[in-house]
Order: sequence, then C-alpha cells, then structure tokens
Amino acid sequence: MSKKLVIKVTAGADAPERCSQAFTVAAIAVASGVEVSLWLTGESAWFALPGRAAEFELPHAAPLPELLDALLAGGTVTLCTQCAARRGITQADVLDGVRIAGAQVFVSEIMADGVQALVY
Repeated sequence: MSKKLVIKVTAGADAPERCSQAFTVAAIAVASGVEVSLWLTGESAWFALPGRAAEFELPHAAPLPELLDALLAGGTVTLCTQCAARRGITQADVLDGVRIAGAQVFVSEIMADGVQALVY
C-alpha cells in the first residue's frame, strides 16, 4: 500500500461530478489514515478562497465544505501557482492552511517512493 496519496483536481463547478469524486476520495483517504496531498488546479483553484466551497452543489454528494475542512485538518491542500496567478489569487486571499506552490513541488511529491498519484 502506498504511504502517500497525491490527488490533483482539475475540475470545479465546470465538471461537478469529477470535482466531487476527487474531494471525496481525498477525504476518505485522510479518514482512513492515509497521508494525502490535494492539489487544486484549473477551475478547482476557486475552492482555495473562503466561502467558495459552500457555493458548490451536487445532488447526492457530500458537502464540499465538509470535505475541504477534513482535508485541511488532516492533509495538505495546495493551490497551483500558475492557476492562482491566472485568477488573481494571492497567498493573502486563501483559506488558512492552503499553500501556493508550483510544478516543481508537485513533481517532487509524486516522484517520491511510496506515492500514488491520481488526477481528476
């Protein structure tokens, strides 16, 4: 079994099922004791901002704010540097516990021994 799970979510409200699946898998992994690193890229970048997860709705899915809270409490949440810049988001704008980092950090995480990477 992998020691760490790195999940890159590329979808937001534009592809709600894919987005919800990524957050759900990440939160379940955290609850199961797996070390999790969730990367917010593309349209999911907006969820790094306060209140944005509460705007997300998908019938029969766990509430996104609860999933995000679980990830912030038990995992690592990273906002892609380029995605943040394209949206005018700075470190001062994001939720407590969200870091902004780029491709070099992502590659470093996924290339480590014992890591499983998923992209949604």
